[in-house]
Amino acid sequence: MKHFFLYIFLFLGFAAHAQQPENSNKEQKIQALYIAYMSKELKLSEDEAQKFWPLHSEFDNELRGVSTNLSVLERQQTVLNIKKKYQDRFSRVLGTGRTNEFFLKDGEFRAKLVERLKAMRQQNQQNMRQKPNRRNN
Repeated sequence: MKHFFLYIFLFLGFAAHAQQPENSNKEQKIQALYIAYMSKELKLSEDEAQKFWPLHSEFDNELRGVSTNLSVLERQQTVLNIKKKYQDRFSRVLGTGRTNEFFLKDGEFRAKLVERLKAMRQQNQQNMRQKPNRRNN
C-alpha cells in the first residue's frame, strides 16, 4: 500500500510539472499506467523511485525534444545517443542489469500501447460502420 501512494504521488508530480498544457486526460492515464508498469517491472524501492523518476523525466523530455524534421536514420541516431547518455545515469540508480531491463520494458510498454491503440481504433471504426445512419431514419 505504501508503494501505491508513492506511485500516485509521483504521478501527480509528473502531472503538475507537465510542460505541455494540452496534456489530455488520456495522456495522463497512459503516464500513470507507465509509471505503475515500470515501477512494478523494475521492482523499484522507494529510494530508487525517488531518484529514478526525476531522472526519467529529464530523459523523456530530451526524447520528446528530438526534431521530427530529421530523416529517419538521423532521428534514430539522436534517440540512441540520448539513451546512451542516460544509460550511465540510470545505472547509478538501478544498476546495470535493471538499466538494461528498463530499456527492454520501456520498449515492451510502448509496443503494447501501440497494439492497444490500434485495437481501439479498429473497434471504433467497426462500431461506426455498424451504427445505422440516424439521418436516414
